[in-house]
Amino acid sequence: MSPLIGELRPWLKLLARRRSRMLLGALLLALTVGAAIGLLALSGWFITATALTGALLASGVAASLDVYAPGGGIRFFAVLRTVARYLERVYNHDSVLRLLAELRSGMFAVLARLDARALGSRRASEWLNRLTADIDTLDSLYLRLLAPPLVALLAIALVSGLLGLFHLPAGLAVGALLLALWTWLVVGQAFLGMAASTRRVASLDHLRGRILETLQGLAELKSYATLAHHRDRIDEDQAALYADQWQLGRVAALGNALVGLGVSLTAVLALWLAAEAYRSGTLSGPLMVMMPLAVLAMGEALGALPASFTALGATRAAARRLNELGHSKSVLSEPEEPVVLDKRAPTLRLSHVTLHYPGALTPALDGLDLTLKAGERLALLGASGAGKSSVAALLVRLLDPDQGDVERDGIALTGISLSDLRRRTAYLTQHSEIFDDSLAANLRLADPNADDTALWRVLEIVELAEWAGALTQGLETPVGEGGRQLSGGQARRLVLARVLLLDAPMVILDEPFSGLDRAMATRIASRLDTWLAGRTVLYLVHQLRHDGSDPPGIGRSLTLRDGRLS
Repeated sequence: MSPLIGELRPWLKLLARRRSRMLLGALLLALTVGAAIGLLALSGWFITATALTGALLASGVAASLDVYAPGGGIRFFAVLRTVARYLERVYNHDSVLRLLAELRSGMFAVLARLDARALGSRRASEWLNRLTADIDTLDSLYLRLLAPPLVALLAIALVSGLLGLFHLPAGLAVGALLLALWTWLVVGQAFLGMAASTRRVASLDHLRGRILETLQGLAELKSYATLAHHRDRIDEDQAALYADQWQLGRVAALGNALVGLGVSLTAVLALWLAAEAYRSGTLSGPLMVMMPLAVLAMGEALGALPASFTALGATRAAARRLNELGHSKSVLSEPEEPVVLDKRAPTLRLSHVTLHYPGALTPALDGLDLTLKAGERLALLGASGAGKSSVAALLVRLLDPDQGDVERDGIALTGISLSDLRRRTAYLTQHSEIFDDSLAANLRLADPNADDTALWRVLEIVELAEWAGALTQGLETPVGEGGRQLSGGQARRLVLARVLLLDAPMVILDEPFSGLDRAMATRIASRLDTWLAGRTVLYLVHQLRHDGSDPPGIGRSLTLRDGRLS
C-alpha cells in the first residue's frame, strides 16, 4: 500500500490545495446518498404506517395518522436527491476538468523545458499519451477513488446509526456486514484488477503508437511489402488489450454481483432482527419495515465502487508515468552569470562539433567546422538526414554537442541564458505548430505585447493581410486544431509571419517557402529580403532552384553530407 500512496501523493497534494472545492463536491455527493436513504426509509415507514392505520380503522379501532409531516418529508427527500445529484455532477466534473486543464498545462511546460535528446527518447505518440490519456485517467482519482468510498463509509455510519437508535443489535450487525462489503469492494476489487488495469494503460499506449506510425508510414510500408507485418503487430496489441478488458469486465461484474448480494443479505438480516424485535414488542411495525428498506438504499452508495477500484491499476500506472515526466529535467545547464546578448547581428561559429543521437549508428554531425559572419546569409544544403536540423538545434541550444564548441560572438552558448538566446533567435522549423486559437493568438506566441498594427505588418509581408482582412472576424478568426481551417500554404505563411514578428538579429529558416507556388514564393522573397537586411541568416534547404523562388540574398552556400561539409 505504501508504494501506491507514494505514487499518488503528488496528485493528492494537488487535490489538497483545492480542499474547500473538493469538500463541497463530496458534501453534494453525500447529500445525494443521504437523500436516497431518507427517501426509501421514510417511504417504507409511511406506507406501512398508513396500511396499519387503515387496517385498524377497518376493524373498528379508533386510530389516527399525521400524513402531512411524513408526506412532506418524502417530497423533500425526493426533490433534494434530484437537485443534489444534478449539482454534484455539474460541480464535481467542473472541478475535475479545471484540475485536468491545469495538469495538462503543467506537464506541457515540463515538456517545453526538455532538451531535444530527452524529447527524442520517446516517440511523439508516447508524449501525446502523457498529455492526454494519462492525465484524463487521473480524473478517476477524485471522482471515483476518493469521494465515493468516503461517502459510502459515511452512509454506512448513517444507516447503522439510524438502525441502532431503534434496535442496537440490528445497527451493529448491519454496520459490520456493510463494512466488510465495503472493504472487499475497495481492497479486494483493486487486488483482482490491479495487474490487468495496469497492463491496459501500456497496451493502449503501444496500440495508439503503432496505429499512428502505421498510418504515417503507410506508403513506405506498402512499398517495402511490410504492411502485413505491422498489421499483425497491431492485431497482437489489440488482442492483449481485449483480453485485459475482458478480465476487468469479469472482475467488475463480480463486484457488482457482490454489491447486490451483500446489500440484499444485509437487508434480510435487518428484517429478521427487526421482526424478532417486533415479536417481542420492542419495535413497531412501521419501524420494522423501515429498517431493511434503509439498508437497501445502500446499493446506491456502494454501486459505483466495483468498477472504480477494479481500474485502480490504470490510475496508478498513469500517475507513475506522469511522475516520471514531472521529474524529467533537461540536461542543458543554465549559466550562473549569463552574458546578456545585444541586438546586433551576431557571428556564429561551430568548431570541431560532433553530435551523436542515442541509438543512432552514425553521428548526425562529425567534426563540423562552420562560421557564419555577422549580417551574412548562408544557405546550408543537404538531403533529409544530412544534419541541417541538427546544426539549427545546436544554434538555438535545443541540445549540446558531444564534442566541440558552439559560439555566438565569441561567447560559448553555455554562457548565455536559454531564454535570452532563444529570444534573440528567430527559428522557422520545418514542422512548426499552429494551435487551436485565433490568428492573433498564434502570431502573438512570438511577441505577446505586439499590437494589431504589428500583426498586420507581418501578415502583409507573407501576403495574408488581404485574406485576413476579408474575414468576418479578422485577426480573431479561429484557425482550428493544428490549423485545419487553413490551407497548407496559408499555414506555412502564418508560421513565417510569427517568426518575423519576433524581430530577432539571428534568423534560421528551414525551407521557408515549402508548400508555396513559384510566383508567390518569388513575391514573398522580395519582401523578406528587405526585412532580413542587417540580420545574420541561415537557410536550411534541400537544394537551390535558381528560378527566383529561392530564399533571398544568399551570399554563399555549403552542402552537408552525412554530418560533414563537402
